[in-house]
Amino acid sequence: MILYACSSNPGKLKEFALLSPALPVAPLPGLASIPPPEETGASFEENARLKAAYYSSFTRELVFADDSGLEVDALSGAPGVHSARYAGPHANDEENNALLLRQLSPHTRRSARFVCVLALARCGCVLQTFRGSVEGEILPAPRGSNGFGYDPLFFYPPSGCSFAELLPEQKFAVSHRGIALRSLVRYLSQENFEAI
Repeated sequence: MILYACSSNPGKLKEFALLSPALPVAPLPGLASIPPPEETGASFEENARLKAAYYSSFTRELVFADDSGLEVDALSGAPGVHSARYAGPHANDEENNALLLRQLSPHTRRSARFVCVLALARCGCVLQTFRGSVEGEILPAPRGSNGFGYDPLFFYPPSGCSFAELLPEQKFAVSHRGIALRSLVRYLSQENFEAI
């Protein structure tokens, strides 16, 4: 069995690859030539479901789509579903991180969480969703050079460092995306899955 990932984000694809050999994951063939759907959902689950249903119509194989981001308590859950484009539709990681620090500067409360929802689909039908989350705090300045997105600002207390200071395998063992992906693998390994 091969599972197609509906993402062109190189950071996410590297993390998806950490599932091997438990489950071979590859980018959806021809993904670059498929116009992306508009992410109109108000939640991570809504966006993951709409992306999975859309992209699964381009293949007969199983696909999954990811919607994930950072929720900061002092900012009422922002950037949330807008995490990737927090500083604008074409913003890069550094710009998003800089805006987050500016928005958080008046606040002393630094608690936050990473959230990931994966939606598994086939032939336009969503079969199941999987959610993972991990609690942490926002650092006053970036630390570390691994990872991507908000990883340099996300301090994970049990490890005593930021996600960007962890090795990829260490981060995957505790991250929101790792939790969701392992739930997906467990679902696929169920005996009744072949009947779907």
